[in-house]
Order: sequence, then structure tokens, then C-alpha cells
Amino acid sequence: MHRFKELEIWKLSKTFCSDIYQVSNNFPETEKFGITNQLRRASVSVPSNIAEGCSRSSNKELSHFLEIAIGSMYELETQLLISNDLGFLTNQQTQELVQKLNGIIKMTSKFKSTLK
Repeated sequence: MHRFKELEIWKLSKTFCSDIYQVSNNFPETEKFGITNQLRRASVSVPSNIAEGCSRSSNKELSHFLEIAIGSMYELETQLLISNDLGFLTNQQTQELVQKLNGIIKMTSKFKSTLK
């Protein structure tokens, strides 16, 4: 069992979630139940799945939840790119967020590979 609050991937993904909430505050009100909701749900899913995986009794189970978190991160990247296409995010905002996200994906994948 791992202490999720001590994991750098959990800390970074929690901060990233806050970033998503901040940038999506500026999205059109008509997107409240659309892309805004999708982005927020996916961003909350990442640190939540890392934490849930850490509560499990085996590395195999933790690895499974990390895989789900990684899936949510790729979902987030897609949603950020769509948000950019729709003009809800600037190119710079999108680039910065995707860069942060890719760093978290790499760290999570590397951590997952050590669990075998």
C-alpha cells in the first residue's frame, strides 16, 4: 500500500485539476454541461484514481488504477485540443496545459512500470 499524498504524480495531478477548473471558468455558459463538465470530470478522475489505487492491497490493482488515470489524461488532452479548436483556450494556454499533462503522463507511466 502506498501513501498517495506523498506521491509526486498525485500532487501534480491535483494541481493540474485546479488549473483545469480555473481555465474552464472562462468557457461560455452554454458549455456548462458540455466540454466544461467533461474537462472537470476527467481532471478530477486522475488524482482520484491514483488515490484509490494506492488504497488497494496489491501492485497489480494499483497498476490497474494508474492505467485508468492515464486513460483520463489522454481524454483530457483530447478535450483541451477541442477546447482550443472551439476558441475557448488560446494556443498558449493549450500548449502549456498539454505540456504539463504530458509530464504527468510520463511520470505515471514510469511509476507504473516499477510496480511489476
